[in-house]
Amino acid sequence: MTQPRPKLPEVAPDFPREWVEFLDPADSDHLICADLTWLLSSWTCVFGTGGCHGIAPGRASDGCCSHGAFLSDDDDRERVIAAAGELTADDWQHINEATNPETGDLDIYETDELDGEDALRTRQHEGACIFLNRPGFSGGPGCALHGLALRTDRHPLELKPDVCWQLPIRRSQEWITRPDGEQVLKTTLTEFDRRGWGSGGADLSWWCTSSPEAHIGPEPVWKSYGPELRELIGAEAYGELSRLCARRAQLGLVAVHPATTATD
Repeated sequence: MTQPRPKLPEVAPDFPREWVEFLDPADSDHLICADLTWLLSSWTCVFGTGGCHGIAPGRASDGCCSHGAFLSDDDDRERVIAAAGELTADDWQHINEATNPETGDLDIYETDELDGEDALRTRQHEGACIFLNRPGFSGGPGCALHGLALRTDRHPLELKPDVCWQLPIRRSQEWITRPDGEQVLKTTLTEFDRRGWGSGGADLSWWCTSSPEAHIGPEPVWKSYGPELRELIGAEAYGELSRLCARRAQLGLVAVHPATTATD
């Protein structure tokens, strides 16, 4: 694992953004609002490259895995359980700690508070998610589920918790009533910045979306996160989003992400 470099200043959270709204070609009652400033940014995951400083002080090798992952619903929980059942000791450093010695069953969840209510999240072990292989592990550092996906020619979104593969894209949905009384489902796609974590976001030791160190990708987010965006809004909607992003890039984005411009 490459050691992290000295931190560069993160950009402030408030800056001009460009947005586009369009109807889902597959559903006229589905309105999509997309943050072009984020989707055309050059952000990329820099875990393991020396650019990631982690979200907890002194734990850069954890990346954003220090606190475990909250599970979004039953489907999310069952998918992760099934994926964990495929892991072996060669894949997963902490498989013994995650296995109930009496029953042999996997014990990978714990209850914690989320938005004032009890919710399930992946267990923490020695200060980080139990699926996180630490530096020096023979199977390689990083998420054991992510590694399994790559080794078995699957996309990580097929195995990892929803929040893990969606980050750092933030999707929110709400039903809105238009002036004519008609209702549509509005999906908003934007950057999962520090504020996305709630009141605790300001206390993170470091966060990648606002750091120029992570805005070094060879492709814009709408391309590099194509599979994730397709999963979040559907194939036809992603096709339209791609067309709009490519057109905006051709015309020239006015409100460029300041962390991206800081790398120019």
